[in-house]
Amino acid sequence: MSTTAKLEAFRNEPFTDFRQEPARQAMEAAIAQVKSELGREIPLQIGGEKIFTEAKIRSINPGNLNETIGHVSKADQKLAEKAMQTALTAFESWKKVPPYERAQYLLKAAKLMTERKHEFSALMVLESGKNYAEADADTAEAIDFLNFYAREMIRLSEINETMPLTPVPGEQNRLTYIPLGVGVIIPPWNFPLAICVGMTSAAIVAGNTVLLKPASNTPVIAYKFAALMEEVGLPAGVLNFIPGSGSEVGDYLTTHPKTRFISFTGSKEVGLRISKLAADTAPGQIWIKRVVAEMGGKDGIVVDETADLDAAAQAIVTSAFGFQGQKCSAGSRAFIVASVYDEVVEKVVSLTKQLEIGLPEHNKAVGPVIDEASYRKILDYIEIGKQEGQLLTGGGKAEGNGYYIQPTVFAGVDGKARIMQEEIFGPVLAIGKAKDWREAIALYNNTEFGLTGSFFSRDEDRISEALETMHCGNLYVNRKCTGALVGAHPFGGFNMSGTDSKAGGYDYLLLFTQAKLTSRKL
Repeated sequence: MSTTAKLEAFRNEPFTDFRQEPARQAMEAAIAQVKSELGREIPLQIGGEKIFTEAKIRSINPGNLNETIGHVSKADQKLAEKAMQTALTAFESWKKVPPYERAQYLLKAAKLMTERKHEFSALMVLESGKNYAEADADTAEAIDFLNFYAREMIRLSEINETMPLTPVPGEQNRLTYIPLGVGVIIPPWNFPLAICVGMTSAAIVAGNTVLLKPASNTPVIAYKFAALMEEVGLPAGVLNFIPGSGSEVGDYLTTHPKTRFISFTGSKEVGLRISKLAADTAPGQIWIKRVVAEMGGKDGIVVDETADLDAAAQAIVTSAFGFQGQKCSAGSRAFIVASVYDEVVEKVVSLTKQLEIGLPEHNKAVGPVIDEASYRKILDYIEIGKQEGQLLTGGGKAEGNGYYIQPTVFAGVDGKARIMQEEIFGPVLAIGKAKDWREAIALYNNTEFGLTGSFFSRDEDRISEALETMHCGNLYVNRKCTGALVGAHPFGGFNMSGTDSKAGGYDYLLLFTQAKLTSRKL
């Protein structure tokens, strides 16, 4: 019996139903507990050493600017170099640990995170501005990544023994997947647990050691994950936690000759910068650095006249305004055929106006955007939108001691308009009219991005054509364009949306390994 057969088959962690009173009370209790611990000093973690620095990142609650989540120690280049040397040393022993044993650390972490699910979610409610369901889904996805990648590493190790290479008489041939080395992990703030855990755990379980540089807006939840991995006994130096500025620490490590790979999720601009820096060969560098980059999106939903219009409108609103539109998969565009355009737009506006704005800890549908820079950028785009389309609802700031913006809908927007082409990363939806479903698909495709999309139709021939012609990494039919599930919807995009890594899929771990062929003459 194979080792994977001894494990239960992978299944996605169920989402919590907060309509149930016990679930709601449990989350409220977790939020109260997290609030009692706010403002702590958070250290760097290099090897087994906790390092407190004078320079700090102050993490604040974007929904209540008076609330400090934590003061996080900040690495400089000297400490980044210390972390690199520590990771290099740890790699020499970690790469020899059998894959099954490496996987056990992830499985133990998944078990503990499941037991403490609301603790992790509550911290995200306060640090990133997610409501209960968004935070719960983030934690569930983190658990899924741990469980999925653990099983996938075991499966790959078994393939090493059974890879069906073409037999050659008199030879014994074998292909094995071996680790790369030391990698730099740069996760985003919008999925501060799930993507951080997924990127880090995949690299680690594949046998690499990592330098985790969390997003500066959400470093406390990233530290909670690093502490969890230490708790389950992950050897010192395998995961090194080094918050710091991108321009100082990020660039230093990206250009370091001993960096073997960079795994990044974030904006197009930063992703392209990392790719460019990594392409230059530093003195003493003996490999081509591997860059795994998941970047931006300008995702959209296409609706034809045969569609279930109520379902389409709900999907448009959910995709556009879930977590305030701060998802790379957010459906910030919709293209609707002319014959049902007015009806769908009316339904979208009605649903949008029902969204309640307020504190995430009160579980409001719409919370704050992440920080002042995003707040100002989104408000600027709204002003641009007022020149490019018809404002139907929203259009400005919302009340609250935080970065609150009204969910905003523009209609009659040309496909080439800025609010149709540029990633806003906020609660702004642009709607365009198409003469027919083929033109709607053409408008959808007219973007430099290619991450997610949805097609709403009841016509099977049209659906078949849309599946071929809509150019994106994750295409959904008759459902929202957000909410990819690990194992079910491997995630990654085309064009300027990144390297199409397909996180949460069976190809992902291969990005953190290299295949070695050995051939022995008998």
